Formats: sequence, C-alpha cells, structure tokens
Amino acid sequence: MGKYNHKIEQAQKTLGPSEAKLWLELSQANRKTFNVNEVSTITGLREHALSKFMYRLREKGLVTRLRSGLYNMVPFEMGYESDYLGNPYIVAREIVNLKEKRKSSPYYISHASAMDFHQMVTQPQLVIYTSTTMRIKPHMIMGTEFHFVTCKSSHMFGMKKYWIDNTNQVYVSDLERTIIDGLKMPQYCGGITEVAKGFWMKRNELDIVKMVNYAEKLNIGVIYRRLGFLLETYEINAPNEIDMLQRKISKTYQLLDPTLPNEGKYNSKWRLRMNASTEEFLAVIRT
Repeated sequence: MGKYNHKIEQAQKTLGPSEAKLWLELSQANRKTFNVNEVSTITGLREHALSKFMYRLREKGLVTRLRSGLYNMVPFEMGYESDYLGNPYIVAREIVNLKEKRKSSPYYISHASAMDFHQMVTQPQLVIYTSTTMRIKPHMIMGTEFHFVTCKSSHMFGMKKYWIDNTNQVYVSDLERTIIDGLKMPQYCGGITEVAKGFWMKRNELDIVKMVNYAEKLNIGVIYRRLGFLLETYEINAPNEIDMLQRKISKTYQLLDPTLPNEGKYNSKWRLRMNASTEEFLAVIRT
C-alpha cells in the first residue's frame, strides 16, 4: 500500500476531497481510462453536478475527454496536459465497453493493429482496428482514428489476452487469426501484399493447421483462395492443407486484392483474378 499512500499525499495537494477520492479509487483499480458511469458510482454525483465536476477536472488538466462519456487520467508527472490519449488499445477497449455499458464486451484488436502488435509491419499505424459484435461508428481522437469492424458472434474466436503495460491486458487476435482476418479484409491491412509480408515474416511461428481450421470455421470462399495461393507461392510444406483448401473453392473468380482495380490474368487453380502480380509476392522474400 506504500505506493498508494504516496499517491494520497500527492493527490491531496492538488485535488479536493471528491476529486482525490475519484483519482485514488481509479488508480487502485488501474482504470486510467474510465467512463462517466464509474465517476458517478464513486462520487455519488448525478447529471448536472456530475457534468460540472468533470468540467472542473478538465479545466485543471487532470483528465482528458476522449469522447462523450469517456476520459483519461493525466499522469501527475505530465503536469496540466489538456490532450492525453494514453494507450490506444485501452481506449479502443473502453469505447466498446462504454457502448455496451459493461466491462467485458466481446472485442479484439485486429487487422493492421494486430499485425503491428505482433511486429508484422514496418510502417507506423495511424488507425486502430478493433473487431466487435456491435456496430460502432469510427472515432477520430487526437489524431488517431479508431475503426470498428463488425463481427458475427460465431466468428469471435482466435484471440488471446496480452499484456500491453504493467497493469493492463487487452484481447488481440493471435498470429493465425491475424493472417486470416487480413486475407478476408486486406483493405484493413494495407492490401494483400502487406498481409503477405506479415505471413512471410512469421512463417516459422505460424501453425498452418490452426490457420486452415480458422478458415474452415469462417467458411468464406475468398479466404480459401487467398490462403491457398499464399501457401503455394511461398512453398509452405502443407500438401494436405493445400489440397483441402482447393477442394473448398467454387468455380467463380474473386479478386486477389480488393483494394486494386478489377484487372489482370486469371489463376484457374485458385480461382483468383491476379490484380497483383506473383512477382510482388516473391519480392517479399528478398526484402
């Protein structure tokens, strides 16, 4: 309790009784990003009084308003900072929780953000992608876009809790689900070649059987096509899985990369229109 006693002394120098109580309870619960319902529970304030209370905290530079009903504690060492985003993965989690008004809503950090988390990208990411069962509009908060991908309840699998700092965990898609999501929606990963780069970077860590099982659980034809093409192009030793994927595809053609124009040759084996060249995928190996 020593660190909390120190926080009490520090808080009491700058905050009023209700403000100090809020700060300390949130600190002890590791709730650096919090919502207005928690404030009401801790302080007992309602409606107009609650609104005035939060306004005072913002004026003092002690909290940052992220969006309606959602706030961040500004660390004391930052002084009177008016704009403090904090960890964007936590912010994404709390936007989902605020929408559902509970602390355990189904979600996971996905697509390009999961690729970034797993060190599968080389470029900085300016959009935080989160998959959730709810429809949530995109949010722009302090220069960072939060984009929410609606996902069926039956498709909420393949994610794990990961530590993102000393006190917080968030759900992130595992390596295999990250690749599968990228193959399903390359537009949320910077295109199919970016997914291919991530695949190649983590090829020795990927469980191919698990990845194919994930594809079967989603049962989406374009995933079978793109996954089979990647496995074959990169000469992954998985003959049974490649054969199974080929048996799953129909006779219709789909685009290799939905972010590019509908043009290019046709790959009859994988029923893909090659609007990105095989050479682009092979170039990944040489980088």
